Amino acid sequence: MKISGMGMRRGAAAGLALLTALAGCARADRHAPNVGRPVPGGWALQPGASEVRYHQIEFHNNILMPIITAISVLVLLLLLWVMIRYNKRANPTPARWSHNTFVEIIWTLVPVLVLAFIAIFSFPLLFEEHKLPERPYLTVKATGYQWYWGYAYPDQKIDEYTSNVLTEADAKARGEPYLLAADNPLVVPVNKNVLVQVTGADVIHDFGLPAFGLKTDAVPGKLNETWFNAEKVGTYYGQCDQLCGVNHAYMPIEIKVVTQPE
Repeated sequence: MKISGMGMRRGAAAGLALLTALAGCARADRHAPNVGRPVPGGWALQPGASEVRYHQIEFHNNILMPIITAISVLVLLLLLWVMIRYNKRANPTPARWSHNTFVEIIWTLVPVLVLAFIAIFSFPLLFEEHKLPERPYLTVKATGYQWYWGYAYPDQKIDEYTSNVLTEADAKARGEPYLLAADNPLVVPVNKNVLVQVTGADVIHDFGLPAFGLKTDAVPGKLNETWFNAEKVGTYYGQCDQLCGVNHAYMPIEIKVVTQPE
């Protein structure tokens, strides 16, 4: 069966519309304190600060978590039932049959239907994440090094500058989180499409920042691209998400979102 590009786009638009309708709670979280950084004792996903991130959070909370919970509970109940009903004491004479066609059809068909249902929402989200803006307001090149980041603004002819982790004393003096704060953050404008070109200089790193839903590998010799549009002025923290060596934990990503005059 051949599916036209128009049909794929319509399906993606319909799935994305459903996620948008569900994203109210995620948008409400953007007014929570400490958006853009982890909090002590936190167990949920960080609040989002971009449209893509709202959709990611709602996909996780309203689609994946109910399905995962239902499957986990079902498997637990089946295990308990088998342990109680078919142990040696309760069932001293085991059955001699080894197949049940109906059960095998059920446990094949149901997972396929579950995955198809998840795909209705996951594919539109993937398309949204990878659909780069045609005319980004700002382009930034982020290069991962062992163990710091380099940022350049090619359109503005601004050469690369380095962004290193702050020492614990400096982070405390600035009131910023240690191992997440950097001496020279990446600075971008609010409510503008920002294209990020990501690469690595030595080994594979990863440009990850939860509040914007960013997670893109920085591969030496390859230029990957991602994008975001920050909806709120503030400071947002991420890290290298790819184990890259002994100081992997010491290459944070700090993005400062400012107003246009700033």
